[in-house]
Amino acid sequence: MKRTIFLVSVAMVLSATASRAETIDLATLSCKQFLESGEDSIKMVLTWMDGWYKGDSNEAIIDTTVFLENAKKFGAFCATNPNISIVNAAEKILGK
Repeated sequence: MKRTIFLVSVAMVLSATASRAETIDLATLSCKQFLESGEDSIKMVLTWMDGWYKGDSNEAIIDTTVFLENAKKFGAFCATNPNISIVNAAEKILGK
């Protein structure tokens, strides 16, 4: 159920950005590139990371307060570490 809701959410975000479709390799995307990627891409990546780091907890819940706090932490971390990949940044901020 959680995966279905997540996939529907991603599909909605992707359809909104379909006019400028692109492939984003999160493994090689640096914090600098992420911060410069534009509002739509930033939102999409942050939403993906939120779902990814929740893992298989079977929770179909987005706590907007926690989401925004994590987004602020992520933005601050990336601003001071522009050359680190966003995957490594996420692991430091959201990892378990």
